[in-house]
Amino acid sequence: MARYSTHTLAGHFQVCDNGGTNQIKGRAFEDLACYLFETVPGVSIALRNQMNAYGNEEIDVAIWNDKSRHGFDFLPNVVLIECKNWSNPVSSIEVNWFCQKVASRGLDFGILIANNGITGDQNDLNAAHNTIAFHLMQKRRIIVITRQEINSFSVTGDLIHLIKAKICLLTVAGRIC
Repeated sequence: MARYSTHTLAGHFQVCDNGGTNQIKGRAFEDLACYLFETVPGVSIALRNQMNAYGNEEIDVAIWNDKSRHGFDFLPNVVLIECKNWSNPVSSIEVNWFCQKVASRGLDFGILIANNGITGDQNDLNAAHNTIAFHLMQKRRIIVITRQEINSFSVTGDLIHLIKAKICLLTVAGRIC
């Protein structure tokens, strides 16, 4: 398993926090996501900041997954990743918008990387948690990865294990954390 560079992670977070504009901070968060995923065996960045044919939906990051047995052999070939470097939790409106992007592309799995998580309470399944539970009933699995979780990563196996655990928790308990 490849190691994540603490220096590289810190550098990305430095720009995420102190970039001159929100656009620079957002781009740095996307760069961080690319670094985390392209380090996993069998994964490459397919597209970034790609608009759909109608010009009304942008995908932050799309990965191609070769399903390496040392990587994400349990995930589909194409995975969409939405990155939200917000100081507050991401709202149900934004979570639903990402879920709709996943659905409109015929996919059943997506990853939301949210600096401060999502709104609501996981036990009450309210706010954005309710949105994810609703989409699960539509056979769409959306998991959320937070900055706190990213800070705990030292090797690619940590990301792989976290995603497996989150998929199991979502599928079995209908919750994201």
